[in-house]
Amino acid sequence: MTDTNTQLQSLFELTVEALHTKVKSGEATAADFNVIRQFLKDNGIDAIPTKGNGLGKLATVLPFQTAEQLAENAS
Repeated sequence: MTDTNTQLQSLFELTVEALHTKVKSGEATAADFNVIRQFLKDNGIDAIPTKGNGLGKLATVLPFQTAEQLAENAS
């Protein structure tokens, strides 16, 4: 690995560590979560919600409307 690649890898790892530490400390703000969301997206990291994972559990408590509710509100 070239020196530049080593530096970039180190910067990447430090960024991950800093974001992880901020979330674990409970001090992460909405802006921090936006940075994390974009960081994950930029690195091709995504997830599919299922009943057994955290994303699926989050989806069950969010105030989403069903397709039927959306149709009723549109008319």
